[in-house]
Amino acid sequence: MEFARWVLAPGKWVHGQVASFWTRYLYFVGIRQQNEELRQELAAAKDELSRLRENASEVERLHRLLSMTPPGDWTRQGARVISHRLGPNAALETFLIDKGSASGVTTNTPVVSPDGVVGRVLRYSPSAATVLLITDPNSRIPVLSQANRTQGILKGEGPGHELILEYVPQGAPIEEGEVLVTSGLEEIFPKGMPVARVTSVGRYGASLFQLIHAAPLFDPLRLEEVALLFRTSAAGQPGSVAADKAARYPKSPAAIAPATRPGDGQKPADVPKTPAAAARQEGVAPASAPQAVKAAPADGQKHETAPADRGERKKRRKPPRHATGQ
Repeated sequence: MEFARWVLAPGKWVHGQVASFWTRYLYFVGIRQQNEELRQELAAAKDELSRLRENASEVERLHRLLSMTPPGDWTRQGARVISHRLGPNAALETFLIDKGSASGVTTNTPVVSPDGVVGRVLRYSPSAATVLLITDPNSRIPVLSQANRTQGILKGEGPGHELILEYVPQGAPIEEGEVLVTSGLEEIFPKGMPVARVTSVGRYGASLFQLIHAAPLFDPLRLEEVALLFRTSAAGQPGSVAADKAARYPKSPAAIAPATRPGDGQKPADVPKTPAAAARQEGVAPASAPQAVKAAPADGQKHETAPADRGERKKRRKPPRHATGQ
């Protein structure tokens, strides 16, 4: 027995080692599969976290945008920025939004952000519109300082430059850090909308006006959503949608001319009708026009025949002309 145990011991040891190796192998394979599954779950959790953070950021931006309260005679509508055209090589400081004439957008429709005025619509199509920023050199907005009520024209200077407040006389009260708001004189923007903040006030040589710089209240590169403002005033006033359509599509003179109407105090049924119209209404065929009746000549008066009658009688009395050579 001892001899047999001594002979079988190496085999048992080898068998145990092989079994232990196989068990450890299966364990490590399971651990590896579990790690791979955990990695996939972690990646999915990171993607979900990123999506939730983006949604939270969008909700916060939209909440700020919808928290804006336009003046009483204006309404707002949100729009997304779908394209930027900024930089020193751009012809205009503009960006594209996803709202056009199908949503009521017209030329000069105000565009604002929760921080302040962004610009105005330069041109539009049915489904998109191009917005001209206040930083563009072609942009000029009448403004006034919020504290001192000093008026001026805010002009853009292009990318990388601050705005300039023009036509402010020397000695007019204005301070650094003062907010500039729209004056409403050009009838494009509502009055009192914040536009920029004064950064410096100085003099330029012997000029009659002060040299004032201001910074916009928004970052053009961070705009993702904006709000469009629409005037709810009566048609025909500047800024209304009806006035813009009337200017673009004037009516023809025929459409403008008033139609003929019955006299005052007279109903359409009381308007006198012609005999033919009355006969048609009653279902009777209209009588033909009366023929002129010739009066018989009086006794002793020579009867004269009309020239046309004499010509007809000559034709009747004239014998037919026969062809020669027959």
